[in-house]
Amino acid sequence: MSFNLLKGKKGIIFGALDENSIAWKTAETVHAQGGTFVLTNAPIAMRMGQIDELAKKTGSEIIPADATSEADLDNLVAKAMEILGGKIDFVLHAIGMSVNVRKGRAYTDEKYDFTTKGWDVSALSFHKVLQSLYKADAMNEWGSVVALSYIAAQRTFPDYNDMADNKAYLESVARSFGYFFGKEKKVRVNTISQSPTPTTAGQGVKGFNNFISYAEKMSPLGNASAQDCADYTVTLFSDFTKKVTMQNLFHDGGFSNTGVSQEIVDKFSE
Repeated sequence: MSFNLLKGKKGIIFGALDENSIAWKTAETVHAQGGTFVLTNAPIAMRMGQIDELAKKTGSEIIPADATSEADLDNLVAKAMEILGGKIDFVLHAIGMSVNVRKGRAYTDEKYDFTTKGWDVSALSFHKVLQSLYKADAMNEWGSVVALSYIAAQRTFPDYNDMADNKAYLESVARSFGYFFGKEKKVRVNTISQSPTPTTAGQGVKGFNNFISYAEKMSPLGNASAQDCADYTVTLFSDFTKKVTMQNLFHDGGFSNTGVSQEIVDKFSE
């Protein structure tokens, strides 16, 4: 259902890979709510996904960019403003990757070259995106930047590996940069701590299917889907959340505040 929440607003969406991704669902929802945007992803990710299909569906242009490259990001910001006809109102950072997870390395046996690469892609890239936007004065006042996180930034989930460290760093960047962006340019910066979601990236974590079932039983409202997250992200892009910034916002059906659910108790009573 469209309420034109983002009518006249313009932005950049990072990380849309395929129709299962949160960024893909967010792009569709932003489009439905009247927003316009450019899509971007790393060249290698673009070859793996179907971003051309999304661009056609939403009438959007694609600007390839490596989010770890300052030069690529500066170029992305400049071209986005050129294409969109002015400053930007919203940005979604939906990027995450662990080489250690992909290669099956345990947290106690990390290859640190892998760790550094994953950290750069998953966390430091958020600071680089914010810095490029900030230095170019690319954001309109009361603009909104959102990045996707996970509760492993606060709690231990053994198989989430070094991605937990990356998410903790990501959330810290949102708080620290959010202060300066808010104070000096009236721009909001937040992270959404989303339920485990069956995206291409999420399913790469060992034991993911079992964990998503566990989280469903733990959460009073059940897990939040990719579409649920897209809807929530749109509210953060809208003018209805103009004073929300520097927050890590749990969007997980109540999982984060539940000690144990009756379903879990019953499961262990069998």
